[in-house]
Amino acid sequence: MTMPERDEPTGALVRPYAVTRGRTRPKLEIALEALVETTQRGRSGMGRGQGGSEHQYIAAMCDNGRVQSLAEIAARMQLPLGVARVIVADMASDGLVAVYEPTSLEDETDAVGTDLLERVLSGLRRL
Repeated sequence: MTMPERDEPTGALVRPYAVTRGRTRPKLEIALEALVETTQRGRSGMGRGQGGSEHQYIAAMCDNGRVQSLAEIAARMQLPLGVARVIVADMASDGLVAVYEPTSLEDETDAVGTDLLERVLSGLRRL
């Protein structure tokens, strides 16, 4: 009896590397809870089929007042956070999305910061 051959790695195993062209560092640092919104340029460019399918999905997801956090984008696309960060950073540098960073915490001595935890809790409640 022969053992069945294993399938070639596909989907999630190969895709993140291919999507980011092997890059692991984003063009700009984006916080986990940063909010992303499609810009006018993103609406018009994505409408003409520019960008990859991931770019188009993010542009549609963050359009018409549906602002999403970087964490939500990664979760909805079922991508590792680092991959989503690289894609969104690319889109932001091309002017396709606007990224709204959270305000800096005034009390830097907090290990995590209660403001951050409250924003995460608030976001979870809205889901």
